Formats: sequence, structure tokens, C-alpha cells
Amino acid sequence: MNEIDTALTEAARGLPNAGPAAETLGRLVARAEEEGLVDVAYAQVDSPLGPLTVAATPRGLVRLAYPELPLDEVLAGLAAAVSPRVLEAPARLDPIRRELEEYFQGSRHSFSTPIDWALTRGFFRRVLQATARIDYGQLLTYGEVAAGAGSPRAVRATGNGLGSNPMPVVVPCHRVVRTGGGLGGYTGGIERKQFLLALEHG
Repeated sequence: MNEIDTALTEAARGLPNAGPAAETLGRLVARAEEEGLVDVAYAQVDSPLGPLTVAATPRGLVRLAYPELPLDEVLAGLAAAVSPRVLEAPARLDPIRRELEEYFQGSRHSFSTPIDWALTRGFFRRVLQATARIDYGQLLTYGEVAAGAGSPRAVRATGNGLGSNPMPVVVPCHRVVRTGGGLGGYTGGIERKQFLLALEHG
């Protein structure tokens, strides 16, 4: 294992780098990016909902996590499910960071950052893809999303799937409500769902 792989492995495990000084590690990160050795880049983004962890692969955004989930758990999940080559590389996340900032300012109504669906499978993926098509300010019921995912009777499974959304805000599960108008649940807490809906409905 060369020194770049060692640095990447230590970063993926969330361990402090005990070898090179921070300056040397910075050069290693730059070299790793140049050589295409960073499979998952991550950064933290300030937001009205607290600091968000965002992560992306070369295919697109793969993870957005609220602050209640510890960073080391987010990174361990990405390392296990996507690639162990996970590294903090804020510059790679600049596009989604800008889009999130504009969204929270109320000036952006859709995200153009591509999505990598690597953390999703089967019906769950179809539910999230149907959710990703819900326009800004629009609300759909769990039943309508289930139908859009091809299984109109799988309302409960749809709710469970949305509760495990790996990319909240960008894949807007906050726009899915109960029949009759009840808010339903939300992975980031009902207060965040209320905040996002209020933001979109002015």
C-alpha cells in the first residue's frame, strides 16, 4: 500500500493521520485527486438546519446527512457501501454547496447536481426517484409517490423508504405528506420538515 492509499484509508476510517504533517497530507489529497484515487469526496456545509455532511462520487451526490448522525458513521457507511477511498475534498463539493446555499436563501427552486443512486436499491430507489421529480412547492401523498414508483398499494413501504432517504433536501422527501394533509414523519425531525415546507411556500 503506497502513502496515498494509506492516507485515503485513514481518512475513510475517520482516524487522525498520525504520519505526515497536515501540509504534507494536503499535498497527498491533491495528488490523490489528480490521479483519480478519491472515489468519494465529502465536506461539511453550514445551513439553517445545522451543519450538513455532503458526499459525492464522480457520478454525483451520494449522501447528505443531518448533524445528528456522527461524521464517522457517515464515512464508515460510505466506505462500506461505495468505496473505502473516502476523503475530505471541499473543492469537489463546491457546486452542491453553492446550490444548497441558494436554496436556503430562497433563490433556487431545483437542484442541477447529478445524483448517484449507489446507496439505494429496487423499490426503495424507485420511490426516491419518484420523489426527486416532485417540483418545488408541490406536495404529493405517500400513496401518490408509491404509485409513481410502480406499486400504488405499497404506501407503508414508501413511508419507510422515505424515512431512510440518504439525500434529504435534494431528494425532497419533505414534500411527501399524508392523505388529508397531515405532515407524516421525516428523517430529520418534523421541525425540519416544517421549516423546509415553510421556506418553499413563502
